[in-house]
Amino acid sequence: MGLKDFLPQYRRRSRVLAVSSGGGHWVQLLRMMHAFEGCEAVYVTVNRAYEPQVAPNRFYVINDATAWDKVGLVRMGLRLAAIISKERPDVVISTGAAPGFFALRLGGLLGARTIWIDSIANVEQLSRSGQKVGAFADLWLTQWPELARPNGPFFAGAVL
Repeated sequence: MGLKDFLPQYRRRSRVLAVSSGGGHWVQLLRMMHAFEGCEAVYVTVNRAYEPQVAPNRFYVINDATAWDKVGLVRMGLRLAAIISKERPDVVISTGAAPGFFALRLGGLLGARTIWIDSIANVEQLSRSGQKVGAFADLWLTQWPELARPNGPFFAGAVL
């Protein structure tokens, strides 16, 4: 099943909001860019230096935060809420971490379909965000067959 099979059919191009934190999460998200062909892709991450990698697509920068930075998480959530309200994505997709968790939760509340692909680096257990977001994602994937469970996350082969 490709991303096009997952998207609702509209007269306009479907809008995909692709969200991740920096580093490896961002690299993994970039590896999926070809899946967004034919869609209107909008990217959100934590580092302005990444913008040229997704040009000419729309690009937003948010602050990064961890579970230990409650004020930072609130700032991140408010910024994501503003972006999601403005962009009105059909699908929100993330490879993690906290920015993706909040984006999937907020996007789902506004009617977007949601996809979480847990980081390939999480070989022995799901990421903390991945463990929490599973109940809210429409499609919840792991990249390791050993981590797949009957109720999710699901293993669908070499995703990235």
